Amino acid sequence: MKRRTLLTVGIATGALLTVTGATLALLKPGRKEARFTPSGRALFMAVAQTVLGPLLPLESAARSAAIDAHLTRVEATIAGLPPHMQAEVDELITIIGSSPGRVALVGLSTDWASATATQVTEALQSMQRSTLSVRQQAYHALRDITNGSYFADPSTWSAIGYPGARPV
Repeated sequence: MKRRTLLTVGIATGALLTVTGATLALLKPGRKEARFTPSGRALFMAVAQTVLGPLLPLESAARSAAIDAHLTRVEATIAGLPPHMQAEVDELITIIGSSPGRVALVGLSTDWASATATQVTEALQSMQRSTLSVRQQAYHALRDITNGSYFADPSTWSAIGYPGARPV
């Protein structure tokens, strides 16, 4: 490699890293002070409606109330994680809550709030079957946080026929 080529590659790489860093700094966080921002809320609302689907009430008002209660439990679940895991979840929510991250990592061109259940389902299935481990890990994180938060509440157990713990 010639010296001039090496310098050009070095300058181009530095410029790319600068632009990437500036872009990431401008991303809106998915959580702030242990609460979802609107983008984080839209993300987990779409995931919940897709992953939990038939387990949620059918009636509109009851479904809305169930999702709101679920989102509160998701916030509490994330807040209960160790700080390093909270930071990783926050990064995931921030990245896939942004347009470039959502398209690149999730494969969803429509924003979370406007995406149909079919679009979100297809995007999540694509992540699950991906050959890239980072996409699979993101899928499992979203699914596990959603399911774990939902079934941590005893009022949801009847949806799967679980009677609860046996009396001692």
